[in-house]
Amino acid sequence: MTFKELGIAEPILKALTSEGYENPTPIQEKSIPILLKGKDLLGVAQTGTGKTAAFGIPILHHIYTNNSGIGKRKIKALVVTPTRELAIQIGESFTAYARFTGIKNTVIFGGVKQGKQTDALRQGVEILIATPGRLLDLMNQGFISLRDLEYVVLDEADQMLDMGFIHDVKKIIAKLPAKRQSLFFSATMPKTIVELSQKILGEFEQVTIKPEQATAEKVEQAIYFVPKGDKVKLLVHLIETKEAKAVLVFSRTKHGANKIVKLLDKAGINAAAIHGNKSQTARQNALNDFKDGKLTVLVATDIAARGIDIDDLSLVVNYDLPNVPETYVHRIGRTGRANASGVALSFCDREERAYLKDIQKLIKQTIPTVTDHPFKDDGSRPVEVDTDDRPKRPGQQNRSRNSGQKPNNSNNRNKNRNRNKNRSSDGPK
Repeated sequence: MTFKELGIAEPILKALTSEGYENPTPIQEKSIPILLKGKDLLGVAQTGTGKTAAFGIPILHHIYTNNSGIGKRKIKALVVTPTRELAIQIGESFTAYARFTGIKNTVIFGGVKQGKQTDALRQGVEILIATPGRLLDLMNQGFISLRDLEYVVLDEADQMLDMGFIHDVKKIIAKLPAKRQSLFFSATMPKTIVELSQKILGEFEQVTIKPEQATAEKVEQAIYFVPKGDKVKLLVHLIETKEAKAVLVFSRTKHGANKIVKLLDKAGINAAAIHGNKSQTARQNALNDFKDGKLTVLVATDIAARGIDIDDLSLVVNYDLPNVPETYVHRIGRTGRANASGVALSFCDREERAYLKDIQKLIKQTIPTVTDHPFKDDGSRPVEVDTDDRPKRPGQQNRSRNSGQKPNNSNNRNKNRNRNKNRSSDGPK
C-alpha cells in the first residue's frame, strides 16, 4: 500500500514524498483510514513505529479540507505528550507534513520562559503540541482556549502517568469540548491506562502493534555478560572497535548517567547526559550536538530519551538492563526507527540476569550472547534469583520461608541508617 491509496489531500502527499515517505508503516496503514472516517482511536504501539505520522497526517488532512481560510487561526488540534523532547519532535513532524498546506503549529513546554510561546499563540495556530504542566498554566492565564478544538491526542500516555501527570491530564480532559475526535496512544495498557482511556474516548476502534514485530525483525541484538565494575571498560572497547559515530547509551538512573559521562570523558570520548535534572537548554544543546555529529555518545535515562528521533543512529547500548521488560523494547526501538534496521547491545551483570529473563520472555526470543570480549563474566558464581525472579541486592541472602530464622532487627536498623546516610540528593532514580 502507498500513502496515495489512503486518500490523503494532495499537499500533504507532496510533503510526504519530499520527506522520502513511500509506504505507510503498520500503525499508519491501520490507523489513518480509521481516523480519516472521524472515529476515535486507541493505539497500542511503542515509539519508533511511526505513531506521529499515524495521527498527524489525518489531523492535517481534516484541518486542510475543512479550512475556510476566514478569520484568525484557532486551535483545532491538541497533542499532549509527556516530555519536552518528544513535544519538539512532534512539532517538527507536523511542520514537515504541513509544508504545503499553510497550516501552522507551535510547541509549548515548561522549563523555559513563556514569552516566545505566548507570542506564537497570539499570532494564531491550528495545531498545539504541549506538555501537561505548561498547557494548564497558559490555559489558566488565558493564553489558550480549547473551545474550537476538534481533535485531541494523548501520546505516550503510560509515560505521562509514570511521570506523575495523572492529575494534570484529568484536568485537561475535563476542559475538552464534548464534540471532538479523540486519539489515545500508549505503549502499554495497565489498568490505570485503560481507565484513563475510557475518560477520553467515545466509541472507538483499537489498533495494536505488537512489540515483537519491531524487536525481532528489525533490530540486531546481542547480550554481553560483564561484571558491573567492568561495564564502562566494555563500553569504551565497543565504541573504539566498532568505530560508532553515534551511540545512545541507556542508564537506569540520573546519577548513573552522569557517572558514565565522566568515565567516558576520562577515556577521551566526547559524551553528554540528558535526564530530568538537566536544564532544558542543556538537554536541547546536547541533543542538537548529538544530531549534528558533534557528540559521539549521548547517555540518557528512559524518560529523557523519549523524543530522540535520529535516522542515522548507529548503535544503542543498554548499559543497565531495565527492570521493566517493555522498556527494553522502547529503548532498542530508538535505532530501529519505522522501517529501518539497527543494532542494540546490552550489558548484563549478575544482579540483572532476572531482568534479562523477563525481557526474553516478553520478546519471545533468546538474545544472542557475545562471549568473545575482554571483560566477560566467567559465570563461576551465578546470581541467585528468588522465585519471583527479582535479582538479589549485594549482600542480600536467600532465606527459606520454612527455615524458621528470624531477621536480625538490630542489623536491619543499622542498614537502614546507612542507606539514609548514603542516599543521593539527585532526586528520584
